[in-house]
Amino acid sequence: MKWTPAFAGVGTYLLFIYIHMSLKKKDPEVYGLIEKERKRQAETLQLIASENYASSEVHEALGSILNNKYAEGYPRKRYYAGNEIIDQVEELAIERVKEAFGLPLDWHVNVQPYSGSPMNLEVYNALLEHGDTIMAMSLDQGGHLTHGSPVNFSGKNYKFVHYGVSQKTGKIDHMEVLKMADRVNPKLILCGYTAYPREIDFRKFREIADKVKAIAMADISHFAGLVAGDAHQSPFPFFDVVTTTVHKTLRGPRAGIIMCKDKYATAIDRSVFPGMQGGPHENAIAAIAVTMKEVQSAAFRRYAAQVVKNSKALARSLQDFGFKLVSDGTDNHLLMIDLTKKNIGGKEVQDLLDKSGIVTNRTMIPFDTRKPWDPSGIRIGTASVTSRGMKEKEMTKIAAWIAAVITDPALAEKVKLEIKRFTKNFPAPGL
Repeated sequence: MKWTPAFAGVGTYLLFIYIHMSLKKKDPEVYGLIEKERKRQAETLQLIASENYASSEVHEALGSILNNKYAEGYPRKRYYAGNEIIDQVEELAIERVKEAFGLPLDWHVNVQPYSGSPMNLEVYNALLEHGDTIMAMSLDQGGHLTHGSPVNFSGKNYKFVHYGVSQKTGKIDHMEVLKMADRVNPKLILCGYTAYPREIDFRKFREIADKVKAIAMADISHFAGLVAGDAHQSPFPFFDVVTTTVHKTLRGPRAGIIMCKDKYATAIDRSVFPGMQGGPHENAIAAIAVTMKEVQSAAFRRYAAQVVKNSKALARSLQDFGFKLVSDGTDNHLLMIDLTKKNIGGKEVQDLLDKSGIVTNRTMIPFDTRKPWDPSGIRIGTASVTSRGMKEKEMTKIAAWIAAVITDPALAEKVKLEIKRFTKNFPAPGL
């Protein structure tokens, strides 16, 4: 039989089945755990804002024989032989990243960072000296560990000065950020957050950076898919360096990407390799290439728009059930419930919802009076459920389940069974 594109999908599926059955036979213990996790992901509502479903094609690239190859260095300048095909894979990934984000001609891309944390540290290492001052949002108000948390490498090696949000609005007060920048004179100003439900005004941050002659850096790991899908403004016209992971709203592999103006390219490349990493994971880089092709589709742009619609719909429905939300709503893929007046902690709610088939994560809210391990908030994201094809109508149902379980914990098992039946109508990609 002649091999044609019509049979390509069948061939890929048969290969997947062969590999899968081989694992089942040779290591049934690991196979069994994977199948249990597959079932859990399929039968529950994944509402963790940093999670998503990657496509079967992304998984195929990740599990490919590219895992076998060492490729220290960069395309056309490797320290090992046999990289002529690998070079093409990495160059393709770089080109597709540029296309997906519409990068200006004077921008450079590095797709080798293993994930988000090393990615950010590699930027600091490239552009700063230890002890230099960086301004970023504090962890307890929406920032990330690598944005200068005192328990993280970043906070131990650089002088971070943290801004936050207005206690009245829950939003960034750019005038206060400017006042702080004038006072501390940072070498780098960082924006882009893990728990901030509002769209970021990159132009205003650029203006602040210019006034104090600081490098402007954006970490768009959480909402990069919204940027690429035209559902959030882009930092690229205004910023010097932009970092992102690939596995959140982009629906790709666990990996990091650094994008920067050409003048920073050499320093950043040297910081990634040999500065902080050895051989790149070319199977993950191939999966980045697959992801970036998917991102350029009309279907992905519709997806990005629907993520925001779903967040807004879920926010409105939760408010209708009497929940208070940080900043009184959302502009992006996430929202945060303020449980302060509900007389229940975030950990208890997280665990209760988990028993009900609703997977979330506890989070500190701005000016939280509770401890980090049992804070006052719950963070919810709509990226994963949108990948399953859910829309505004389904968000209303999800809000009702959340309200029901928090109001009456005895309903947890009943809700779990309802969600198990419900999710069968919305198959998850890649499972």
